[in-house]
Amino acid sequence: MYYVIILYGVGFVLNLINPTFYMQYLSLDARAILHGQVWRIFTFIIQPPSSSPIWMALALYVYYMIGSQLEQAMGAFRFNLYFFTGILLHAASAVIVYLMTGNVLLMSTWYLNMSLFLLFAAIYPNVRFLLFFVVPVEAKYLALLDGVYFLIAIVQAFRGIEGLPAGVAAGVSLFNFFLFFFGFRKMRPYSPREIYRKNVYKKKVRKEVQYEDGARHKCCVCGRTDITNPELEFRYCSKCAGDREYCQDHLFTHVHVKE
Repeated sequence: MYYVIILYGVGFVLNLINPTFYMQYLSLDARAILHGQVWRIFTFIIQPPSSSPIWMALALYVYYMIGSQLEQAMGAFRFNLYFFTGILLHAASAVIVYLMTGNVLLMSTWYLNMSLFLLFAAIYPNVRFLLFFVVPVEAKYLALLDGVYFLIAIVQAFRGIEGLPAGVAAGVSLFNFFLFFFGFRKMRPYSPREIYRKNVYKKKVRKEVQYEDGARHKCCVCGRTDITNPELEFRYCSKCAGDREYCQDHLFTHVHVKE
């Protein structure tokens, strides 16, 4: 996600220097792609989420926070696979619509990034966000609003050509979310970093720590164990002093304990 943020920054600066360059040479134009400009399949992703510096900075912060958390939870391999599958689905749908209707759909990665929040909420449903920087709301409820936003865009696509780009982008992004969450959520990540992390974890759990109720894993934040909540996954935090273990809901949200 770090590199995606850099690409958005490059797109923002490019838009300030030459506002027409992106649309002329880099946008997702199916007609141009079929005439040999295949680089557009990937270069369209640099379109920034906003032209306002303030909203741009806020959007990039949110993207980086959610994206980096997902990358740690899913592994770099699966996260990259999710993101680039979404990009290819956008490009393929744009080409298909052009061949069928002759309409050029100028889509960005806005809905793909929005689908990242759906994925985040599916993995961490109880994480709280400050809505309007004041009201604490859990991720699962914000995901419901996110889903309604997607459905509205899809419905608008059936009302006219004006809503077709957003509707198609929302549809393929939702398809990508369901494909990965329900189809590949049990697939093991194969990245070297993930393999190394698992090996370190296995060495630590060899100590066979047992608590009073017979549990071998216990979250240092909420106190839930593998006995009371067998559906949870538990991990040690490499940044905390000592062998401190956390459940999947608090692994990336707890305050690190130092010596």
